Amino acid sequence: MAMDINSIIISATLFIVFGIFLFYDLFRKGEKWSYLAYITATFPTNFLWFAGYSVLGAYLILFILWDICLLRDLLFVYQKTKEYDDIFLFVLLAIVIQVVYTAIGPNMNPAMKTNTRAWLVFYFPDVYNASFNINSWVSTGTLLGFRIAATFMVILAIIPMLIDLRDAEEHISLFALIFIDILFIVPFLWLAYIWLGGATLVLTLLFAVVLLIVLLLLTREK
Repeated sequence: MAMDINSIIISATLFIVFGIFLFYDLFRKGEKWSYLAYITATFPTNFLWFAGYSVLGAYLILFILWDICLLRDLLFVYQKTKEYDDIFLFVLLAIVIQVVYTAIGPNMNPAMKTNTRAWLVFYFPDVYNASFNINSWVSTGTLLGFRIAATFMVILAIIPMLIDLRDAEEHISLFALIFIDILFIVPFLWLAYIWLGGATLVLTLLFAVVLLIVLLLLTREK
């Protein structure tokens, strides 16, 4: 995709805005404005999509930026405070904002609907055909990168919970572990779909069973 000079400048500016909040603690420590990095990560990536960049490529960049934010917060926030409520809150808020944009942006610029599929009023990358084979427009390298970035994001989101369960002193019942496992069904469904669309349900079941085993191992002596 060839971008004109105006689009390049706007993209660079939006990436700089993201960088400001990503490294906000370098300017002012102890403030929660740094969490806005999750939200500002959607600005440059959605502009790239709006300007004609590949929808899957835009999502790859978005998830890489979100992974960087999660790594930052796990290493420099959670390790110190052992609290991740604000992290999860802003991750969820950023995801909601992104989903809402998929309903607004393509209707503002119909060209954004290229290589997407409508789910109700939301437009997402149309990766699979009716037989769950990868569509011809999809770059296999970009798709693999997106799959890895998305998987890494889910893993990063689970890590704080696993650490808390490992360090918990009280007994954790099997029913509580099963409930925790169920909470991750939706992200597991999504991961299973992007990795193997034709076997989404069975792959989700495998993910859930593996997580339950991990939970049992972490809490086996409690």
